[in-house]
Amino acid sequence: MADFKSFEIKMTAAGMGDAAIRAFRRNYDALLANETGMIDEAGIEPATGVKSLDAIGDAAADAALLAQSVVIKLNGGLGTSMGLQGPKSLLEVRGGTNFLDLMVQQVLSLRESAGAPVRLLLMNSFSTSEGTLEHLQKYRSQGMADADQVELMQNRIPKIDAATMQPVEWAADRELEWCPPGHGDLYPALVASGWLDRLLAEGVKYAFVSNSDNLGAVMDSKILRYFAESGAPFLMEVTRRTAADRKGGHLARRKSDGRLLLREVAQCPESDLEAFQDIDKHRYFNTNSLWLRLDLLKQQLAADAGVLPLPMIRNLKTVDPRDKKSTPVVQLEVAMGAAIECFEGAAAIEVPRSRFAPVKTTGDLLALRSDAYEILPDGQVRLHGSRSGKPPLVVLSDEYKLVDSLDGLGVPGLLGCDSLTISGPVKFAAGVVLEGKVEIRNASGAVKEVPAGTYRDRIVEL
Repeated sequence: MADFKSFEIKMTAAGMGDAAIRAFRRNYDALLANETGMIDEAGIEPATGVKSLDAIGDAAADAALLAQSVVIKLNGGLGTSMGLQGPKSLLEVRGGTNFLDLMVQQVLSLRESAGAPVRLLLMNSFSTSEGTLEHLQKYRSQGMADADQVELMQNRIPKIDAATMQPVEWAADRELEWCPPGHGDLYPALVASGWLDRLLAEGVKYAFVSNSDNLGAVMDSKILRYFAESGAPFLMEVTRRTAADRKGGHLARRKSDGRLLLREVAQCPESDLEAFQDIDKHRYFNTNSLWLRLDLLKQQLAADAGVLPLPMIRNLKTVDPRDKKSTPVVQLEVAMGAAIECFEGAAAIEVPRSRFAPVKTTGDLLALRSDAYEILPDGQVRLHGSRSGKPPLVVLSDEYKLVDSLDGLGVPGLLGCDSLTISGPVKFAAGVVLEGKVEIRNASGAVKEVPAGTYRDRIVEL
């Protein structure tokens, strides 16, 4: 069996704490044992009886509960797929305001309205820490600038040489010998950083965790009260799967012990794919917005010898992702939401689609910048009320893959638009309004303008 000692030495030298090392070792051992993590359809049943947020009575902001709460935003991602050089949370939404600004505004507004010291933690990676903290200097007077007040640092783990099962060596760029462990690193990071004990010592019991690129995920007083009164250790926000979500993971219940679990497509045997993709049978998917009881998390960690037994995800890559001929490596990661099966009494709550509005593409960003969305004074972003919770679907051709390309495109009115597809280089004149299903085509290769006016349910050839 391969020796783990070399990994331990490498991680210790890089400043990784004991919790991170033990979590990585568990996954490494699972890799060597050829664990697949497969979940057969025969061993699960659909998740039923999921409480709907609509069925919960309204609740005003509770200062006592908010004072016991922390908002944790997963902020480790770079916007490289959209042409950014820094943290994705620095993407501009409107008028010079970016994702990070809105997150800070939301927390500051909660503090002011509820009169409670709501905390904000940003789970940064080694790639996003510097840029994030630099931007936060503008909030120094509000106590939001210092790393020891707002930063939870994500761990990093060694890439594994696929041939030797030892830490890969890459002299050309030593940084490429490391990779992030996935957002399931939240749990060992909270322990290793000391933040878990620190928060508990400060009287914080409840954590709301979500992705920084999901502007629909905000601290909700109604959910907070429901979670607090339920006594559950773990609450996952789920929403209904649609045809577009057929290949995405779903919530299920294990027959053997009745616990909720997540099943990703990589964990589904090929023979069960039809059942996996049945969105009427398996109705719910994870929004990656979670609520945690921190005191109960500490108890569960103690019961699990300090490491939550999260399913290991194995990714086959090359050490230099830009060089497919470089050394083949294995990268291990774990998913934060998979922890639902680790807690007795964990629960889920069905939320409207409006609480799941991630910005993954420039099309998503264009929709966000349009009048289909409103930015409220408290920093919250929401779909215009007339849209009934359904965002416009915007699909852009390759000319608009990078965020800078939107600068010359312009922003049409999308308030009444169901879907917009753009093929080829175009720009919108001021006063363009799109309604229903609209497709704009330009095969000439030269930029052409869409004249001012209203376009409804039509194909526009330029």
